[in-house]
Amino acid sequence: MMLVTTYSEARKTLASVLDRAKQDGSVLITRADGSVFRLTPERTEGSPFEGIGTTISLPKGSLKETLASLKEEMAERR
Repeated sequence: MMLVTTYSEARKTLASVLDRAKQDGSVLITRADGSVFRLTPERTEGSPFEGIGTTISLPKGSLKETLASLKEEMAERR
């Protein structure tokens, strides 16, 4: 059953309200002026880079050198 709670109570017990939204799919939060809000968890499926591979082959140390060079260049611009 979906939880319906007041704004004041949701503020006091935010962690449990978030847990309940995760468990039930959503929670309704009502305000004194009559407005109602639905709190729903975002669905995450892991990293957006998961499963992406690369065939780039860099010489050992070249990335470190490039980053050091960029850092130095940025410092000179300041």
